[in-house]
Amino acid sequence: MHPVLFMVMGFPVRAYGVMAALGFLAAVGTWIWLGKKEGEFAAETATDLGVWLMLSGILGSRIAYVIANWGYYRTVPGEIVRIDRGGLIFYGGLILASLALVAFARRRRIPLWKMADYAIPGLAAGHALGRVGCFLNGCCYGRAATAHPAWGVVYPACSEPGQAFAGVPLYPVQLLEAAGLLAIWSVLLWVYPRRKREGEVFALYLLLYPPLRFALEYLRGDPRQGAWNVDAAQWISIGLWACGWALIALLPRGKKDVSAARGA
Repeated sequence: MHPVLFMVMGFPVRAYGVMAALGFLAAVGTWIWLGKKEGEFAAETATDLGVWLMLSGILGSRIAYVIANWGYYRTVPGEIVRIDRGGLIFYGGLILASLALVAFARRRRIPLWKMADYAIPGLAAGHALGRVGCFLNGCCYGRAATAHPAWGVVYPACSEPGQAFAGVPLYPVQLLEAAGLLAIWSVLLWVYPRRKREGEVFALYLLLYPPLRFALEYLRGDPRQGAWNVDAAQWISIGLWACGWALIALLPRGKKDVSAARGA
């Protein structure tokens, strides 16, 4: 755990912010590579899309986190803007970023599902590095690894997980999710040039990530809110997984058309 990587002129450079920036670059790099490989999108589209999705994703993630922890933030409203310290809920960002993606596609006059297929591999890459940032920051930590202590990580006593689980090895759930997201990213990159219908890559993401998130929620050690032993993130995962199957069933079966995106 290294929440502060180094100091610059007396100001801390936080690991979470650095990994978020690297995640943004990984997403844009993925989109540039896909655009060149397939000849569908110009590099300018990748950078513009990155700005749209990054800003909307951060805003949506922060809004969701503040709402979920309003009891704390209403007493210290100045902390609401301190995203450099962590405190983002991914699904909140995904929802707002999806709305931004719709607006971006309409603005560029690109078919929505074509745009979604292009965007989603980059999202997986950026999310993976963001989870590494969570690990370095000490947030989104795992529960006690009592059954497999050798797999666990002991956090410093001064950290939130170190105070909640003093001296106890915790599952590195953030790194497990990062590894799963990198595997999903690899699968999406492999499927992208082989897709038969626009929207298949996006639908595949909805079939792969929500089950990963659902399973890893049982290893989370930070406070969870839910009903029937299923927390809010798991309920959303179930809904998104169902949406993935619905997309597979309902997407048009015509050949994909790449002409609309050339030079975009």
